[in-house]
Amino acid sequence: MTVASDAFELERALHAFVVREARLLDDMQLDEWEALFADDGHYWLPASVGASDPLREAAHLYDDRLLRQVHIERLRSAHAHSQQSPGRSHHLLQSPEVLEANEADNCYRLRTSFVYTELRGGRTVSLPGVAHHRLRRSSAGFLIVLKRVDLLHAAEPLPAIEFYI
Repeated sequence: MTVASDAFELERALHAFVVREARLLDDMQLDEWEALFADDGHYWLPASVGASDPLREAAHLYDDRLLRQVHIERLRSAHAHSQQSPGRSHHLLQSPEVLEANEADNCYRLRTSFVYTELRGGRTVSLPGVAHHRLRRSSAGFLIVLKRVDLLHAAEPLPAIEFYI
């Protein structure tokens, strides 16, 4: 293969990863979605525009593996009042932009604009934003080190968001 075809294949694989992640969320395949995270991976939903430190600034979510698993189990629980009847979500993605593909440092960063729509209890909520993925490659494929979701409405009062965006 040529350098150009290698770069094209890498970009295609990175795009496919982001699209697959959104599909797993929309299809409520939460165990498969959780498996996309590195053991030290985090999901961050900042509560302000331009946030830079999830440990020192307010966040709607800053979940490590344990917190993601707790959240997932709550979504599956028959006692989760907000999920009676179960809600659904849909991600509409722009084409992911590869910001960094540094194979030497095993660091891959992507930026994807999206509109997330959630249907719950007959109500629809749409939230536009940008997802930032920082990935690393493993023997199993790419893994999420950090998924940061910057909502357009991050600093505004938000409805209760039941699902991962």
